Amino acid sequence: MYALFEEAGKFMAGRILSEAESSAQVELDSGKRVKVKAANLLLKFEKPAPSELMAQAQAVAQTIELPLAWEFAPEDDFGFADLARDYFSDNATLAQQAGALFALHEAPHYFRRAGKGRFKKAPAEILQQALAAIEKKKLIVRQISEWAEALGRGECPQPIREQLYKILFRPDKNAPEYKAVVEASRATHLAPLDLLQKAGAIDSAYQFHWKRFLFDNFPKGTGFPQLTAPQPPADLPLAPVQAYSIDDSQTTEIDDALSVQGLGTGTVVLGIHIAAPGLAIVPGTPLDQLGRSRLSTVYMPGYKITMLPDEVVQIYTLDEGRANPAVSLYVTVNEATLEITGTETRLERVPVVANLRHDQLDHIVTEAWLTDPAIEIENTPQRLLDVRDQLSFLHRLAKSLKAQREVVRGKPENFNRPDYNFRLVGNDRGEPNGSEQVQITTRQRGAPLDLIVAEAAIVANSTWGSWMAELGVPGIYRSQASMAPGVKVRMGTKALPHAGIGVKSYSWATSPLRRYVDLVNQWQIIACVRNGKTAALAAPFKPKDAELFSIISSFDAAYSAYNGYQAGMERFWTLKYVEQNGITELNATVFKEGPGGSFLVRADELPLVFPVLGAQNLPRGARLKVKLGEVDEITLDIHGTVLERLDNPDDSSDDGPVEDGEDEEAVAGPIAIAVDVNEADASASADNPAP
Repeated sequence: MYALFEEAGKFMAGRILSEAESSAQVELDSGKRVKVKAANLLLKFEKPAPSELMAQAQAVAQTIELPLAWEFAPEDDFGFADLARDYFSDNATLAQQAGALFALHEAPHYFRRAGKGRFKKAPAEILQQALAAIEKKKLIVRQISEWAEALGRGECPQPIREQLYKILFRPDKNAPEYKAVVEASRATHLAPLDLLQKAGAIDSAYQFHWKRFLFDNFPKGTGFPQLTAPQPPADLPLAPVQAYSIDDSQTTEIDDALSVQGLGTGTVVLGIHIAAPGLAIVPGTPLDQLGRSRLSTVYMPGYKITMLPDEVVQIYTLDEGRANPAVSLYVTVNEATLEITGTETRLERVPVVANLRHDQLDHIVTEAWLTDPAIEIENTPQRLLDVRDQLSFLHRLAKSLKAQREVVRGKPENFNRPDYNFRLVGNDRGEPNGSEQVQITTRQRGAPLDLIVAEAAIVANSTWGSWMAELGVPGIYRSQASMAPGVKVRMGTKALPHAGIGVKSYSWATSPLRRYVDLVNQWQIIACVRNGKTAALAAPFKPKDAELFSIISSFDAAYSAYNGYQAGMERFWTLKYVEQNGITELNATVFKEGPGGSFLVRADELPLVFPVLGAQNLPRGARLKVKLGEVDEITLDIHGTVLERLDNPDDSSDDGPVEDGEDEEAVAGPIAIAVDVNEADASASADNPAP
C-alpha cells in the first residue's frame, strides 16, 4: 500500500510500512522513513509506484485550465478529489486526482487553502487583482530582460540613466532598474560601474562626482527658498576703529577683520571683529532651520554652496567701505613684552576700511618687509602701506603666540607643506562643467598674513570658549586629549584642552556665516555680553541641552561629507592638471605603506598622494622619480612605478611616524558601489509578487 501525503508544504509519496489511528510510518523511495500524521495522508493506492504517480500527476496538473477549474468549483470549500471528478469525470483517475491537488495548490490566486487537501475559490474581485498583478510582474520581468540586453549591447535605457545614482549608491533592490543592472552585470561579467560607463550612462566624470554629491547631500537641490533677510539691530554703537580683513580673492563670506589701536603707547589693543548674523537670525526661525539643514558652506575648486542665502551674507559680510555689525573681542597687549593683560567683548558696528587679499599681497608682505621699514616694493598698494606698522606688530604678536602654544603642544607646528589653490580658467564662479583649464598655485602655510589671521582666530576661539565656561553657558568645543598617535579631535559641549593647538579650550566662533556651530556659539556669546553672570539663564541653549548634542552629531556628519567631497574634487582637478599638461613623471616622497603591497608617495609639487610599485624597503621620506600610469577620473585613481631614487640612501632616514591628519590627502580608493551581483535574484519567477 502506498500513500500520497503533505509534509511541510510539500507533496511526497511512499510505501506505508505501518499505520495506526493517528499516524503512519511511510518509507520514501530514498529509503528514508518518516512519521506522517493521519490528517496529512491525502491518497492511498496500490499502484502505480509512488514515483510514477508523482510524474503522471505533474503532467496532468499542467493540462488543467485554471480559469475553467475556477468556474467548475463550488462556492463552498471542497476537496481536491471533488474538483477532479467535476473537471474530468465522475471516475477521475488517481493521477487526475493528484494532478488536481497539485494544480490547486500551485494556484493560490485562484484557490485558497481551507485545510489539508481542501480549498475554496478566491472571490472574483480578488482573482482579477491577483491576475493583474501576475501580468504586471511578467511585464516587469520582460522589461528587466530588455533593459539588461540593452546594457549588454552598450546602450543605457533612459529609466536606468535617471536612476543611476540611486542604483549605484542607495539602491532599492526590488526596483526593475536595479535588477536589470545586476542581470546585465552577470551576463557581461563586468562590474556594475564599468558596465554603466560602457553603456554611456555617465556623461562626464565631473558630473558623476557632482551629481553623486548632490544625491547624497542635497537631494532637493541647492537653491534657497524665498526668505526675508533680517536686518541687524539699529542701536548698535559705532566702534572707534579702522578694521581690515585678510582673505583670499575668492572669499565672499568675510567673517573676520582686525584692528589695532595704541601703537607706540606701550599698550596696544587688538580688535578681532567677527561678522554677527547671530544678532538678527533667531533660533527656531525658518532662516535658522535653513542654516541647520546645511550646517556649513561647501567648498570645491571653482565653486561653493553657501550655508546661508546671498542676501543674508551680503548684510553681514565684513565688506570694506561700510560699518558692519560684529561681535568684537578686544585684546589688550603689552607692546614690549607681548603679554595679554585683558580682554573685552562688545556688540557693535565696525568700520571696515579694506578687504586685503593675501593671494595678491603675500609676495609683498614677507617677514623681511615687515621687519625692515627701509624695504620698498614697487606697486605696493597704499592701503597696505597704511597698515604696514600694524601688520608688523601683529606678525610679531602672532609669532609670540605661536611659540607659547608650541610650548604647550610639546613640539613645533609643521608648516613644511604648502596650501594649494585651484583656479578654473573660464569658470567665472559659475558651476564648473569639468572641462575647464585648471591652474594650481601654492601658498606656504605660516606665511605672515596667514599666521596673523590664524593666531587671531585661535585667540578669539579660546578666549570665548573659556569665557562661556566661566559663566556656565554651554558651547560647542573642539578638544584633543593628547598628541599621542590615534588620539582624534572631538566635538563636545565641555571646555576641554586641545592638545594639538595648545590651548585650554577651543570653541568655534569665528566663522558664523560659513559654519552653523559657529553661529550657535555666537548666540551663546551674545547672551554672555548682554547678561553677564546671568547669561546661563538667557542663552538660547541651556546646560545639557539635547539640541546641542543633536547639532554636534549632524554637523560632524555633514562637515565630514563636505570635506570629503572637497578633497575628492581637489584630487579630480589635480588629475585633470596632470592630463592637461601631459605630465608622465613626477618627483615624490615616500609617505607610508599602502594597500596591496604598494607604498603611498606624495608628489613634491602637486597636492597628490598615490600608490607606487617598487618602493619596498625604502624609508619614509625617501625621494623618488615616479612614472605615472593612466588616470581614472571616475575612481580618482592613478598609480605609479618607481623609476629611480633621487636622494642619497646614506643621507636619508625615516622622518617619524605619520601624525594625525597627515593622511588627509591619501589616495582615493575604489568607489563603494552598492550593487550586489552575487545576491539571489528574486525576479526569476513571474509568479512572485510584483515589486
